[in-house]
Amino acid sequence: MQLFYNPNINEQTIEFTFDKEESRHISKVLRKHVGNTLNITNGYGWLFTAEILIADIKKCVAKIISKTLQEKRPYTLHLAVAPTKMNDRYEWFLEKATEIGINTITPIICDHSERKVVKKERFEKILQSAMKQSLNCYLPKLNEAIAFKDFVAQNFEGDLFIAHCEETERKSLKQQLSINTHTTILIGPEGDFSVKEIEMALKNNFIPVTLGTTRLRTETAAIVACHSAAFINQ
Repeated sequence: MQLFYNPNINEQTIEFTFDKEESRHISKVLRKHVGNTLNITNGYGWLFTAEILIADIKKCVAKIISKTLQEKRPYTLHLAVAPTKMNDRYEWFLEKATEIGINTITPIICDHSERKVVKKERFEKILQSAMKQSLNCYLPKLNEAIAFKDFVAQNFEGDLFIAHCEETERKSLKQQLSINTHTTILIGPEGDFSVKEIEMALKNNFIPVTLGTTRLRTETAAIVACHSAAFINQ
């Protein structure tokens, strides 16, 4: 099954037109013809089956013939992860987290962050591609980058954790995670969170946790956290 993404359709849509890029892909690359069917999601859980009415490289038109709403996961996960120095490492995290299951991602700019600017448009494309590849109909929400102090000062629901490497009292994340709840986890940059940031998080009710006995890269730590939440909710 091949999944297409179109954010402009909803459960009331009857007929729609693909943009020029996707029209060319459908007509020329996939060689789809009038009468062929396509599977499409809008990223909000809906899976649509559409029949091609016009198969043109510049304008591919289709009509919805069936629709189903994909069941949501019983938990929600928000990862706030500092951008990595190498962009491809962060993109790898975005891809794998989408495949595993995540709801929201927020890039956080920390004291030790070497990268303070993110390419949101590029990241959005990574998320969309991973969603389609994994046949998931829910597109993770990617927030704008935000300073660490502004992020932790917000009001959050559910369980709050900060994963850091300081030799202070920390609990095991896998033992702290709860099922069927909302969880927010902070993952720091290559140089870890500063002592000041850790103290700030604790004052805002974040629980300090460890992800294991070895020191992990930022993107690896984020994936471990993501998988732990998915595993505990299986």
